[in-house]
Amino acid sequence: MSGLIPQDFIDDLIARADIVEVVGRRVQLKKAGREFKACCPFHDEKTPSFTVSPGKGFYHCFGCGAHGTAIGFLMEYDHMSFVEAIENLASSMGVEVPRSESDKPARRYDELFSLMDTVARHWQSCLKETPAAVDYLKDRGIDGSTAKRFSIGYAPDGWSNVLDKFGRSAEATERLLATGLIIRKDNGKHYDRFRDRIMFPIRDARGRTIGFGGRVMGDGEPKYLNSPETVLFHKGRELYGLYEARQALRHIEQLVVVEGYMDVVALARHGIDFGVATLGTATTSEQLNRLFRLTENVCFAFDGDRAGRQAAWRALENALPQIREGRQVRFVFLPEGHDPDSYVNEHGADTFVQLLENGSALSEFLIEELASQVDMQTVDGRARLAELARPLVSRIPAGVYRELLMESLAEAVGLSAAKLQKMVATGGKDTAPHTHHGKARAGRQRHSSGAGKPSVVRHAISIVLNHPEAAHKLDVGKLAGINRPGADLLQALIETVQNEPNITTAGLLERWRHDEQGRHLGKLAAIEVPVDEDFDPALELDECLAQLAQAGRKERIDFLIEKQRVTGLTDDEKSELRALTSGPRE
Repeated sequence: MSGLIPQDFIDDLIARADIVEVVGRRVQLKKAGREFKACCPFHDEKTPSFTVSPGKGFYHCFGCGAHGTAIGFLMEYDHMSFVEAIENLASSMGVEVPRSESDKPARRYDELFSLMDTVARHWQSCLKETPAAVDYLKDRGIDGSTAKRFSIGYAPDGWSNVLDKFGRSAEATERLLATGLIIRKDNGKHYDRFRDRIMFPIRDARGRTIGFGGRVMGDGEPKYLNSPETVLFHKGRELYGLYEARQALRHIEQLVVVEGYMDVVALARHGIDFGVATLGTATTSEQLNRLFRLTENVCFAFDGDRAGRQAAWRALENALPQIREGRQVRFVFLPEGHDPDSYVNEHGADTFVQLLENGSALSEFLIEELASQVDMQTVDGRARLAELARPLVSRIPAGVYRELLMESLAEAVGLSAAKLQKMVATGGKDTAPHTHHGKARAGRQRHSSGAGKPSVVRHAISIVLNHPEAAHKLDVGKLAGINRPGADLLQALIETVQNEPNITTAGLLERWRHDEQGRHLGKLAAIEVPVDEDFDPALELDECLAQLAQAGRKERIDFLIEKQRVTGLTDDEKSELRALTSGPRE
């Protein structure tokens, strides 16, 4: 059946699902207090670190970090698609999955698509009228024709430019909210999400604008701000630049995955039309599926720093189940201080393409990364490499590719391919859990990682996840202008709870399942918030926001005082400083 599944149905399904029953049909669970435990089905371990929480409606592994809702478990364990998992769960509960096929929902989505395209064109016209924004793009090597091809625009500074122009009625304002273009404050008023940013429209396969990425032109934070998850936009399913690549190329021989919008645009400016970017998330299985439907050759080009290599490793892990004969996955790491944008501007297209052609094959990168964690000069080190590789190799479908990788691994560890194959097939020696970059070790320590008080933002996020109802009446406007790490995520969580008061912990995790920050949410939700008998989550959360607002106010005052000393202030800034300093300073 075609048609969109309503989000409120998905939220209700997650809230009503018995996560213990869903997981327990596939994994042997043991009661442990209010929760259930088991050995993790997603990595090999001896001591159970996989926890299922019936109260919160989700599972979490403290060893490998795997977590999710009943829907996520069906997708990971039974390898279902998102829609298949929903249908399976609904069927087990005797519920029929509704679809938005009536004229009214169809018209509603058409209106939202139309609004997004209209705002994109508005921001394009604003770009032409803003010399500073045009100069910024020119300084980054982006010419007019490239900017036009990607429909790049500029969101003017100010709190209500979009709201004033496109939200002149209650219905129009609701459409702006539904598309994430504005944010609702606790007092019922609204303000623009994107302000004083270069805007990159994100388009779906049909070329319709479904979301935006906004980049600051100066040193502000966050450097990039993306649209939130909406009925139109799901970060884990889309790739920036894919529509433009399909428009430019009749036959796509290869696709290169980079990390940023500017990387894609810069490559296109130099005639490399096959660049795409993830949208602030690790490369997901759904994104890889889309890539492999278009080409057999996928290359990942990331920065050569630790963060870039970790992003590449996550891409490798998600690619393993999709590797088969004929498909080629390569990894390229740029020299220190370079990203694809700066590299292609400095060295040109031919050199960049040559870099891609010389990239490491997936098998080479896998062995190289694992070898870097052991002492390959010793027997113990090589045995450790084989043990680390075993769960990864087991995820690759049987076939020629897996056989060839086994031969390469066998050569590296000094075993025969037949013996290594037997080791993989039988599960090898049962040892403590091992995962890349020490994730298992970190996970086991997480229970007792009480050293150091958590940040205010982290504590606030934990409260929202464990007690969503505590966020119902908060003034989220207190977070406006706060530049602390995670403040944007905290604000998005509170807004989601306020827009959907019945959403549960599991519902929140499902919304952020494809988001890079979703991994951290799973960890925070799995750990109980320390409380005493007088603990009031709503008061505690309000106090967190008050602390953040006070800190933001102090930082702004300090900034304005320093600017006054160095360069002087505008009249508006002088007024702002007077207003800020007239109140109490703690």
